[in-house]
Amino acid sequence: MKILKLKIIYYSSITLLAIFLLLPAVKASLLFSRREWLYIFAIALLLSYLLTPLVRMVALRVGVLDYPDERKIHTKPVPLLGGVAVCIAFLVAVLRNLHFSDPLIGIILGGTIMLIMGVVDDVRGLSAGVRLTVQILATFVIIKYGVMLTFMPNVLWGRVAEIVLTIIWVVGITNALNFIDGMDGLATGLGIICFLSFFIIALQTNQSYLGLLTIALIGSCLGFLRYNFKPAKVFLGDAGSNFMGFTLAGLAIMGEWAEGNVVKLSIPILVLGVPIFDIIYTTAARIKKGEVSNFKEWIKYTGRDHFHHRLLSLGLTERQTVLFIYAVSLCLGMSGVVLMGAPPMDALLLLGQGIIIFAIVAILMLLGKRKGDSYY
Repeated sequence: MKILKLKIIYYSSITLLAIFLLLPAVKASLLFSRREWLYIFAIALLLSYLLTPLVRMVALRVGVLDYPDERKIHTKPVPLLGGVAVCIAFLVAVLRNLHFSDPLIGIILGGTIMLIMGVVDDVRGLSAGVRLTVQILATFVIIKYGVMLTFMPNVLWGRVAEIVLTIIWVVGITNALNFIDGMDGLATGLGIICFLSFFIIALQTNQSYLGLLTIALIGSCLGFLRYNFKPAKVFLGDAGSNFMGFTLAGLAIMGEWAEGNVVKLSIPILVLGVPIFDIIYTTAARIKKGEVSNFKEWIKYTGRDHFHHRLLSLGLTERQTVLFIYAVSLCLGMSGVVLMGAPPMDALLLLGQGIIIFAIVAILMLLGKRKGDSYY
């Protein structure tokens, strides 16, 4: 009874703090203090922290659970739909505090489409074809609002190529984060690290709008991570991983990376290096073994052959595995941050460092396979 009372007091205090921060007078005074990023971060963090237990209760009540099987690591059913709390916290933080722009509208509409698709997939299950169709549709939404790759010649074939490459990028990153979401706290933590890298770069380059969007996502994910880190009380679910992957891909496109230096176009690739490498490596391995032969099989296939599975095979615990992957992602993110302001020669050295990190990851995956991954 005493513990219950303490919990009620604790959550009531956080709720009152969130309500206080949302008051118009408080909002106005803090936003005009030139610390709007801190205010938006706090709102997103508090809302996500408060909403996640509520979403978990709903998932338990309606029976939206992730049940263990031979291809999953957890041993007990865990509630899904945690991504709903992340998305709502992000939307409230940005919609109440940022002026609307075409890119913001595109990201919000596309991300909402992905969230809804993910919720339906978590509740009822969707075919690979339907998921791919919705992902492409959501990508066309952000393209319509100006969020697309723009580095090809300004002619017809160049514009067509940019649209195709944008679709490949967004669909690829979305599924990459979804595929790597196989361990407590892994996808959420990777998302935080990637968003943090983009936030620092945005500050470096005076891209204030991008910075405010990323800090809102950092707060939303961080509030959720409290319940998602091992032992997880709730999972992102397809709703959360698709929403997070989609927004990561979209914000990467929004960033102004090159500034006349083609080498710096690699910055988002470095920042998102872990999920990108994981999806490329596992896809190549599955094609080589004849396990997937078309896109439908690729998006539907699940197996214990991802980076985190390989590290488990090497003897790391789940928590050690997650922290190790965090460290790799931090190294790549730091390289991306430094690369933004580096002269050409230093930039090439940083790219070389990134390649070496990817080589180390590849070696670890090969060793993990040889150590007796059960799937192989």
